[in-house]
Amino acid sequence: MDLLPDIIDHNLKVVFIGYNPGMKTAETGHHYAGPSNGFWKLLYESRLTPYRFKPEEDRKLLELGYGSTNIVSRPTKSASEIKKEEFREGSDRLKTLLQLYKPKIACYMGIGVYRMFTGTKVVNPGRQEKSEVSGIVDYVCSSPSGLNRMPYDQQLNCFKGLKKLIDSLDF
Repeated sequence: MDLLPDIIDHNLKVVFIGYNPGMKTAETGHHYAGPSNGFWKLLYESRLTPYRFKPEEDRKLLELGYGSTNIVSRPTKSASEIKKEEFREGSDRLKTLLQLYKPKIACYMGIGVYRMFTGTKVVNPGRQEKSEVSGIVDYVCSSPSGLNRMPYDQQLNCFKGLKKLIDSLDF
């Protein structure tokens, strides 16, 4: 299986950062392709996209000033299969990627993603007080994976908060 290519460019508004590709995502080569993954629905219902994108349209994120990557590139059925060493290596790669491309906001798609990246023990969804990479706002939402048990309305509120943050920043 080939690695899922990052959707990235310089000076984006937001880069969405997931744990790692799920099996369907890796199979199709498109971000958030799992049938139970709520990412595309959450983007649309929070008005971050003008319509509900299909995973095959993931590269259109760039047209909106958004990107997508993962902290770990190896596909798994569940993030619990990721080894600590993979998170360490992925964190180094992610930090370099963020420093190189300099998005305005790094949006972590999972509290655990942010914990692993920063070493922070207590993380609440939303804008973080401290940024891991200077000049980039850190924002955390719960994972949109179908395995996540957080109620949908709470997930949606987090994405709406991201939309409000984007609208408040001067791009």
